[in-house]
Amino acid sequence: MASLFLALAVITTGLYAGFLLTFLIAVMPGLAALPDDGFTAAMRRFNEKVPGPVFLVLFLGVIAFPAVPVFTEAGEKTWPLLIAALACAVVSHLITVAGNIPLNNALAASDGGDDTAARTAFEARWNALHRVRTVLSLAAFVLLVVAAV
Repeated sequence: MASLFLALAVITTGLYAGFLLTFLIAVMPGLAALPDDGFTAAMRRFNEKVPGPVFLVLFLGVIAFPAVPVFTEAGEKTWPLLIAALACAVVSHLITVAGNIPLNNALAASDGGDDTAARTAFEARWNALHRVRTVLSLAAFVLLVVAAV
């Protein structure tokens, strides 16, 4: 049973890390070239669409799926890798919940206001937090892959 959850952990964490990496290397650089009104409008739409059902399965699975082998394989040689992967995923999620989501909410609340000010308050901070959570998610993925092989 633990191997099934480890496989699910690898899959969900890999998909989630890939999603974050795509935003880091393609979406955000593309949006950076937009004027303020285009950037803020695009980010508001992303923030409305991203927390859909598929994303929530990945977001929750990144924590839930590796937790099962962590608690069922204590003492196994892969246990430190699983603990480290889960720790990376938890910290990444804490950054999302405490940092990125409040910035998303502030951007949404500024709709109809000064797009330049909204972008200034949002973009650099959001990107800095996003870089950290992307690296943590990629680290979690690598650790889970190593644990699985």
